[in-house]
Amino acid sequence: MSESEIDAVVFDVLGTLVDEPAGIRAGMRALAPSLDAAGIERLLSLWQQYIEGEQRRILDGARPYLASDALDREAARLVADAAGVDDPAAVAAMALSGRRLPPWPDTVAGLARLAERFPLIGLSNASRTALLGLNAHAGLRWHQALSAEDARTYKPDPAVYRLAVTVSGLPPERLLMVAAHAWDLRAAQGLGLRTAYVSGPVGDPPASADRFDLYADDLADLADQLDKADGLSG
Repeated sequence: MSESEIDAVVFDVLGTLVDEPAGIRAGMRALAPSLDAAGIERLLSLWQQYIEGEQRRILDGARPYLASDALDREAARLVADAAGVDDPAAVAAMALSGRRLPPWPDTVAGLARLAERFPLIGLSNASRTALLGLNAHAGLRWHQALSAEDARTYKPDPAVYRLAVTVSGLPPERLLMVAAHAWDLRAAQGLGLRTAYVSGPVGDPPASADRFDLYADDLADLADQLDKADGLSG
């Protein structure tokens, strides 16, 4: 696939560009400083399972839509109860930890490089407000940042990917969806987007049956591959 075949790049954010577990762990250390590493990992698992489970219930129609802010507040209360913390201010601070996620080492430079050649669109399950804070904290450079909140659902619902198609004004096959999660890319493929899997410390590796357009070690490798493919096509 060459650069000339795509007109914009769409990025997953959580896990692909920012270290979500690290940000949540930091919030938990602030919530309950006496926790040891094993305790933090147990609470991190509790948080993640709750968020994923509630998003799935919303996708399945078992629960009305709630933005990620509300789910984070619920998860924070659950974690605080498990940690034996009943300070409302501390729980409220924990709920905001999802907006203070560090970028991966290659993220900022990689986005800057790709932004020289393509319009960049962030597409995240984070709410509009959370996405604003997350982008600012991590220093993410976008031409447009889209939240699943605008579709009142969560990825992998096709309506979320359709946001990027609509905003770009492009046919789906002119968009390249980049993610560290194979499930995310499969859903984007279903709507006709091109796909690029970028491996990372967290994410969902491709299955043997997956056929994505590009496979990259990081954003620099992705940019290199697009450069090389375009040079060959030229």
